[in-house]
Parts: sequence; structure tokens; C-alpha cells
Amino acid sequence: MSSTNPSPGLDKSLSTWQLWGIAVGLVISGEYFGWSYGWAGAGTLGFLVTAGFVALMYTTFIFSFTELTTSIPHAGGPFEYSRRAFGPTGGYIAGYATLVEFVFAPPAIALAIGSYLNVQFPALDPKLVAVGAYLVFMTLNILGVQIAATFELVVTLIAIFELLVFMGVVSPGFSVANFVKGGWAGQDSFSAAAIPGMFAAIPFAIWFFLAIEGVAMAAEEAKDPKRSIPIAYIAGILTLLALAVGVMVFAGGAGDWTKLSNINDPLPQAMKLIVGESSGWLHMLVWLGLFGLIASFHGIILGYSRQIFALARAGFLPGAFGRVHPRFHTPHLAVLAGGVVGIAAIFSDELFSFGGQTLTANIVTMSVFGAIVMYIVSMASLFKLRRSEPGLARPFRAPLYPWFPAFALAAALVCLATMVVYNPLIALLFVVLGVLGYAYVLATRRRRESLAATA
Repeated sequence: MSSTNPSPGLDKSLSTWQLWGIAVGLVISGEYFGWSYGWAGAGTLGFLVTAGFVALMYTTFIFSFTELTTSIPHAGGPFEYSRRAFGPTGGYIAGYATLVEFVFAPPAIALAIGSYLNVQFPALDPKLVAVGAYLVFMTLNILGVQIAATFELVVTLIAIFELLVFMGVVSPGFSVANFVKGGWAGQDSFSAAAIPGMFAAIPFAIWFFLAIEGVAMAAEEAKDPKRSIPIAYIAGILTLLALAVGVMVFAGGAGDWTKLSNINDPLPQAMKLIVGESSGWLHMLVWLGLFGLIASFHGIILGYSRQIFALARAGFLPGAFGRVHPRFHTPHLAVLAGGVVGIAAIFSDELFSFGGQTLTANIVTMSVFGAIVMYIVSMASLFKLRRSEPGLARPFRAPLYPWFPAFALAAALVCLATMVVYNPLIALLFVVLGVLGYAYVLATRRRRESLAATA
């Protein structure tokens, strides 16, 4: 840290269990909603193929990404890896992409929280509930990383338990015939006509696993990052793979799965098909289901705040966002900044409701664009650093190198190309915002040079 910044440092106190809780908690809302939008175009079977491809991409990516995280345990995560590999421009691209991923995921989750509560209380406006969620969990994140991480672990365990309960309750009504009926983009058997829908569903398959890499942003606050991060990442991806398959299969086999696509609360609606609207199981699912959404919402706020903090500390964002609260040792202004953008997105129907998709679907897609670009730059950074810094300490090395990172890189490129084809307007918005951000970076180059000179 620059000597011109007298702020205290981040608190190094996170354990392996807490990091695992962050890894799973960041993602677990993806098991509750978002993914079912993929059924609308691909069908259950088509989406199963898409999800399998994306799951393989994530598995190889996480095993490769862990090498970077343990070698360079920095709050900036991908921003710092790419800056080290490719200089300021590479760092900016990765930092911008990560910021988009982590700033645009929370409003989608907040809207889902509002939808879940709306099931119980129809008079509640989901958008106002979403804003309330932001206020509560921004406050909790500011109060301290130990409080935030312990809360994250608890709600994540409750969310996992709840998903297991969901599978158990709907299992008596599960039918393979329900799951496969019309499962190839509305057809009972595969045909070439199903392929476009399978490609179009890629963003919603990514939503199953989106943001697991956010543990990297907590690496600077881990007690022993070189040991605990590999365990957290690997255990986390295995946990999420098992839950994703179980939730998708059991929900799809509960009844008419076409009623579950294009909605924000597929699990309560799937359970209704089995137990009816007045069942106590349904009410329990709605209330406990909130824990899954809260776990991800809360965890991603932690992630985006550390990314904003790291970018500001390096001079890529206004320096105020790089301050640490003197009492709580958290980047409080970074927490608030991401919240302001997220709340604005919640009320940006005119900006994000286009292309025949809902506001939530488009926000999800925007977040996924950021994730995929970040994955590409991160894997490129891994290859570059292997060549440029062969002596860098690597407590964890990517298995089956170069095949694992090469597959992750190639798969991410396929996902990006597909998303651009099927979501050209969101792709254009992503690029325009990136260009505007880069203009700011160029205009503030002297400040970064001054920070580097006084470091």
C-alpha cells in the first residue's frame, strides 16, 4: 500500500471453513433461481447438455484459477493477476469485467428475494424489498469481515439443508417422463432445431456457478491462504455440482416444467405441483429458501467491495473507495458504491428490459458477460505468468497443465462468442461501459504513476 494512504489494512482472520462458506454461499442462489430461464429455449434435456458443458468449464477453471489465487493472494483477485501478467491495460480489462460480474449479480438476487417474499406477502413490492435487502446487508458487510464471514457460513449451511429438503419433498412426485417430455426445446426427441436454444441457454447455466471465484477477493483476509484457498475452492465446486444436478433434475421432474421457466421462484412453484398451495412444506421452502438468496447476496457484496477497494487502491478508481474503516477494517465506501449501482439497476427497467427478456434475465446476462471475460483474461494470465515468472512460488499448481486451463479458456471463448450472437445489445452495453471506464483510466494515469513512485 502506498505510504500516502494511512488507512489501516484488511483484517487477516478468515478460516478454511469460512472461505468454503464464502465459496458456496457466493453461488448458492444460482440453485434457487435464474437457471430455469435456460429451459425456455433449450428444454430440460437440452439445458442438461449445456449445463454439463459449463460445469466442465468451471471445474477446469477453478482447478487452474486456484494456482493464481494461492500464488498472488491479493484483494484484487483477477485484476492483480492480469495486471502482473499484462500490465495496466490487462489489469483494467480483468478488473472491469470482475466489477461488472459482481456489481450486477446482486440486483438480480435482490429481485429474487423480493419475489420469494411476494409469494408469502402479495402486497409487498419486490423492488422495495430488494432495496431493503441492500441496506441490511451492506450494513452487515461494513461491520467487519469476521461477522460477515461467520454469517455467510451459517446461512450457507441452512441453504444447503433447504435444498436437500426440497429434493426430499418433491421426490415422491418425481417422474422421468415429466423431465424428458418436450425436453429438447419443446420436442420429445433431439433434432438440430434444439441446438440454437442450447447455445442461447449458456448464460443461465453459468448462473449455476457464477461468482465462485469471488473467494479470490477474500484471499488477503485469510489466515493461511496458500493452504485454505485450495481446500475451499475444490470442496466448494464439488458441493455446487452435486446441488445443481439434484435441484435441476428434481424440479424438472415434478410436473409441467414449462411453468417453471421465465420466473424468479422455480423451486416454490415446483413444490406447489407436488404438495399444493396450502402445504406447510411450501411455506417452509419460501422462508428457508431466502437463506440461499441471502447467502449469495451477502457474499457477493463482500466480493464487489474488495474489487472496488483494490481498483481504487491501485489508482484505477477514485482513491476514496480504497479507504478502510478505522474501526471495522472493512472498505466501507466501496461497499456503499456498489450498492448505489445495484439499486439503480433494480429500477432501470427501461435500460435492461429489452430483447424479449425480463429485467432479471438481462441483468443476469450482463453479469455473466463480466464473468466470462474475466475467465478468459485470467486463464491467459496463467499461461503468461508460467512463462514470464517461472520462479513464482506456486503452493498449488493447476493439474494436467496445460490441458485444464486450455479447456477452460477455449470453453469460455465459446461461451463469449455465443453470448454476443444471442445478446448483441447487452454485449454492446458491456463494451460501451468498458470504453468509458478505460477513458477514465487513461485520464488518471499520472495519479497511478505517483502512487507507484511512493509505494
